[in-house]
Amino acid sequence: MSRSIFNSSSEPTTHLPTLSHFLAAARQILAIILQIPPIDPSTSLRTAYLLRLTNDVLSSITGYAPDADLLSEVLDWLDDLDQAWLAVLKAQVWDPTEGGVILVIDAAEASAGIGSSPLTQTEHTRLKSLIMGGMTSLETWFEKEQPNEGGEDELENRLKKLGLEADFDDLFARTLHFLEGLGGTVAVEDTMTGQETF
Repeated sequence: MSRSIFNSSSEPTTHLPTLSHFLAAARQILAIILQIPPIDPSTSLRTAYLLRLTNDVLSSITGYAPDADLLSEVLDWLDDLDQAWLAVLKAQVWDPTEGGVILVIDAAEASAGIGSSPLTQTEHTRLKSLIMGGMTSLETWFEKEQPNEGGEDELENRLKKLGLEADFDDLFARTLHFLEGLGGTVAVEDTMTGQETF
């Protein structure tokens, strides 16, 4: 049975006793994963690791006590994850300053079969399932911070008061738009023409 990248926050030996510590550690792992080049055969490795990290993070955040003061930090981290996924879905090279950068393959490399494979349908389905399930869990988690009987409207009001409604509504917007729209098309720049091909 495989273990999570992180120990559960409830385990007495954990080195990540707070949500802030957890997110900082997860950010370091995300940075390492994004350094994997989007060139086959490494493409599938980067995807697999990011799927694993996404699952671990979305399931682990809700294991910590909900705290409205940390919600902004959580949403900021998840926004970074959203940007990371868009780069992976587009088979882009990750630049820490600019984010996703188009993969440049010259004619010789292309003729030699060097390239980047898009996500499989199974990976698409897995990613979308993780995101949708994770968003539902996050809503439930945050509602536990201040139990109420107002349901969805009450949650929206509380997010408005914190100035985080738009951030919460836009969770994984880039990734979901790509999955539902372009369907996994990969853009690659031809160094001879400077044009993007799909």
